[in-house]
Amino acid sequence: MIQKRYEGFLNTPFLWKGDILSNLNSFKITSKSNKIDINIDEKLCLGKYVERFVSFELEQHKNISILAENIQIQDNKITLGELDCLLLKNNKPIHLEVVYKFYVYDTSIGKTEIEHFIGPNRKDSLKEKITKLKDKQLPLLHSNTCRNYLKALNLKSEDIAQQVYFKAQLFVPISNQDIQLKTLNNDCISGFYINKNKLDQFNDCKFYIPKKKDWLIIPHTNVKWLNFNEFEVVAKDYFEQQFSPLCWVKLKNGALKKIFLVWW
Repeated sequence: MIQKRYEGFLNTPFLWKGDILSNLNSFKITSKSNKIDINIDEKLCLGKYVERFVSFELEQHKNISILAENIQIQDNKITLGELDCLLLKNNKPIHLEVVYKFYVYDTSIGKTEIEHFIGPNRKDSLKEKITKLKDKQLPLLHSNTCRNYLKALNLKSEDIAQQVYFKAQLFVPISNQDIQLKTLNNDCISGFYINKNKLDQFNDCKFYIPKKKDWLIIPHTNVKWLNFNEFEVVAKDYFEQQFSPLCWVKLKNGALKKIFLVWW
């Protein structure tokens, strides 16, 4: 299963290129192999799980060496934050923040393309994440408290470039699947989302609800599919819990789609 998750992770594009998004520099890397041979603690949350994938990917490159990871910056036992990764790429130091997200496009939220992307449960947003990166996570490197941590690695903050490893799967409304993004990477669009009012149009389809770490996986046929009636029963529970699951749908013609079934 870890192999399929890693392949899905590698297949996920970066959310933007260069520094077009709020001057946040996107990290550049071309993966050399899609094979993985490490063990990862299954108890890790998805974000930390993905960080292990990123570490493994980085380690496959001779021009990259990881100096430190998950560095807790503390001041009098109070944790101010964490640096995801400090590395050397072509002998140049980089502070790398790692992000992997799932967002849905909702034009009722905000006025810009960035503001329209929110979490499937409406609890977070792309704009909030960008703000956190710019105002909290990246500035931490230049804090006085961080200076001693860097000194131990013979580094100075002014010599370190800051980049973001930000991958995402984006989902658009079923009624607007031809949307063309102007700022973000169109290749990140992974599927569409529907609510219970649109569910009936899939009554001749099969469904599968992967567990959260398997949201990374590219859909395939070798799973235990639910028919529409079985799926409706399960979906009702998710609606009552106000949780939006990612699902795979097998259409009548055999095509496989990734969708979010949103409760709102």
